Amino acid sequence: MITIIDYGMGNLRSVQKGFEKVGFAARVTSDPRDLAAADKLVLPGVGAFRDCMANLVDGGFVEPIRAHVASGRPFLGICLGLQLLFSESEEFGLHRGLDIIPGRVVRFPADLRVAGEALKVPHMGWNQISIRRPSPILKGVADDASVYFVHSYYVVPDDPEVVATVTDYGIPFCSSIWRDNVMATQFHPEKSQQVGLTILKNFGELS
Repeated sequence: MITIIDYGMGNLRSVQKGFEKVGFAARVTSDPRDLAAADKLVLPGVGAFRDCMANLVDGGFVEPIRAHVASGRPFLGICLGLQLLFSESEEFGLHRGLDIIPGRVVRFPADLRVAGEALKVPHMGWNQISIRRPSPILKGVADDASVYFVHSYYVVPDDPEVVATVTDYGIPFCSSIWRDNVMATQFHPEKSQQVGLTILKNFGELS
């Protein structure tokens, strides 16, 4: 069973519907005890890093998430669910994350430009991914596929080998990661039409 963590700050139903559309049952839970029985775990998220991390701590999810990752079972982070995996974020001060993936979460520079034209932050809408390491969830996804983003911060892993895809928004940034059983995307697969459904299907098929 695919288990989606409900810690009060995520686009849960659309993620659940995305899995159902590609043939996989997915349950949403706000009970951390359910994570021990999860075959595959999904951590979505929208909002501020500090508040989301506080909700994970207060909800008792931190150790069950770490235990799931340590067990080798598949894990998928989406948007803020990617950022929370990292050591710390500079959003509204410096805040500690789950520290599963060493690295930082930083804000896009204020002076982003392409061909002299200023870019808005947040980075919102469709953009392309460039595959650096073909993670299991990218099977059948084109190197220049377009996916949907909504974010003002991006991750900077300490180890460049965890970077699965890069996207350009005035600067190149890491748009997804892969390390062992941990996969996570800055973009929203559940909002990325057929490409996103392919990613969700690939995750559902992992053993």
